[in-house]
Amino acid sequence: MSKPKYYMTTAIAYTSGKPHIGNTYEIVLADSIARFRREQGYDVFFQTGTDEHGQKIELKAAEAGMTPKEYVDNVSGEIHRIWDLMNTSYDKFIRTTDTDHEAQVQKIFKKLYDQGDIYKGAYEGMYCTPCESFWTESQLVDGKCPDCGRPVKPAKEEAYFFKMSKYADRLIDHINTHPEFIQPVSRKNEMMNNFLLPGLQDLCVSRTSFKWGIPVTFDDKHVVYVWLDALTNYITGIGYDAEGQSTEQFEKLWPADLHLIGKDIIRFHTIYWPIFLMALDLPLPKQVFGHPWLLQGGEKMSKSRGNVLYADDLVDVYGVDAVRFFVLHEMPFENDGVITWELVTERVNSELANTLGNLVNRTISMSNKYFGGVVTKTGAAEPVDEDLKATVLAVPGNVTKKMDELRVADAITEIFTLFKRCNKYIDETMPWALAKDEAKKDRLAEVLYNLIESITIGASLLESFMPETSARILTQLNAKKRALDEMGTFGLYESGMKVTEKPEILFARLDGKAVLEKAEEIRKAQMAEFEAENAKKAALEAQAADSTESIAQDSKTEATEAQEMVLEPKEEITYDDFDKLQFAVGEIIACEEVKKSRKLLCSQVKIGNQVRQILSGIKAAYSPEEMVGKKVMVLVNLKPAKMAGLVSEGMLLCAEDAEGNLSLMTPEKEMPSGAEIC
Repeated sequence: MSKPKYYMTTAIAYTSGKPHIGNTYEIVLADSIARFRREQGYDVFFQTGTDEHGQKIELKAAEAGMTPKEYVDNVSGEIHRIWDLMNTSYDKFIRTTDTDHEAQVQKIFKKLYDQGDIYKGAYEGMYCTPCESFWTESQLVDGKCPDCGRPVKPAKEEAYFFKMSKYADRLIDHINTHPEFIQPVSRKNEMMNNFLLPGLQDLCVSRTSFKWGIPVTFDDKHVVYVWLDALTNYITGIGYDAEGQSTEQFEKLWPADLHLIGKDIIRFHTIYWPIFLMALDLPLPKQVFGHPWLLQGGEKMSKSRGNVLYADDLVDVYGVDAVRFFVLHEMPFENDGVITWELVTERVNSELANTLGNLVNRTISMSNKYFGGVVTKTGAAEPVDEDLKATVLAVPGNVTKKMDELRVADAITEIFTLFKRCNKYIDETMPWALAKDEAKKDRLAEVLYNLIESITIGASLLESFMPETSARILTQLNAKKRALDEMGTFGLYESGMKVTEKPEILFARLDGKAVLEKAEEIRKAQMAEFEAENAKKAALEAQAADSTESIAQDSKTEATEAQEMVLEPKEEITYDDFDKLQFAVGEIIACEEVKKSRKLLCSQVKIGNQVRQILSGIKAAYSPEEMVGKKVMVLVNLKPAKMAGLVSEGMLLCAEDAEGNLSLMTPEKEMPSGAEIC
């Protein structure tokens, strides 16, 4: 009989920069599931890759002085390297710049347009020029842009739209009749209550404000919306053809059995993607699992904070399998997990060095010491053996049950239950005491055989999660990896086999202080790199400014005058009015993007002995990393206001040109934070 197929994917990684350990967690999680499904007898096809189009990439490439393709080639190569470093067993690595993918996206767009699911229209509503965003009347705050708080005006912009509402009822019915479709259940409830049941708006599926995307074949002013482009990788990567010439591989593998993604993109995968598939008359994936995030000490990772953890840095300190163990075992099923250098060190010492490494090392050492390494089954059993065997034989079924539910952390806990029971068995049987009595030699041999057999089963189960460690243990035991369907029998290790004469230490105990010193070196190197990037960016900006100034000086007077802005006058104020405003110098000590907003940055600004949170609609002009360390001019006594769910306690002063370009106002000379501007 042929093996049943199992097609699974990760989200494709966005090529805006090197992935941190939180991004890397997903590929390791997917790999553990793929490996275990293979152990269960499935014919697994595991696809991952990189998402390489969009305005953000276009801007990043320009900052780096590269073409967008050069930029994504570099970043995609780095992502590929890290996926390989973490020993992940993917079958295909797709890139959205692959020519066959791009061609199919164009065909898909045209097919949906021809059948009436995509239509040409226009954004219409209240438009905020600096934010380049349309808003409905109900979204405005006090009649102004909810992102930046500035005035808006009625406007239109040409775009192509997808008729989402046409398929909404069908999707709701599918979710209600397929409870396994969105997991965990909390993600399903969020999608239903926040998006589907209130009613879907038609989705914009093209852009004209940038060029780094897949052109619409019949209207080359437009490029395909990045999510329509990215999501279709799950079918283009296995041979889908929109004109009816799909490959045998596609016919075999689709629908996907599992899309494994981060919880932040669950909406795109459980609303947009299923609706696109319905429009293409394709079956929906069987399950979409939105995993939680891995946070550094409870915070999102940010270069400006110096708290980013990268997989390769962690591997340099702990090794590949120790990092795999931590991210898989320490992540809850639904809630966010936490990683720190201290936590990883503690888990390596307690679980890997003590529980597992020490068990394997002393079992092999005792076999060598008492029997020259020969492992013999004598049949000299005692009641305590039955409890060990019952525990060991229950673990494979328990692991399978947990893995069928995608509870990977719980599956690893089950395996370590086996190893802990073995350590307890050593304490119960006391081989060192048995060795002192020649009459108990057979009993001692049986005890060591039971340990070798138990560890063989545990190490075989460990392969999906820690493949290198599994292989190292089995090699030292001179044992073959046990198949899942063989684990219902205790005693398959061949009597008379010989273990290695020189057991190796699987995981050495780590000095916590030394690890933290190494971590500090890594942090300093990261900050130096971050500062160098900022300096390079500042130099490029200065060079551009000098060039612009030179051109301006050589220009004719009338041309210069034509470029001057006309300042629209506002109502005059009195000195008393002006005296009500308080301005001061502030220093930005931290900054991050606002998740719910496309334009807002959230800065922590030190003003004298206070720190205030200030939101500014300047994301298009400044990255969070650029902001940190800047001295800025702040309107201090502005009444706090709520934007995108966060409170802003002031305003950063900026200049804005006719094209909406922004520049922060900064003091000409060095001034301390808190210095009043008068």
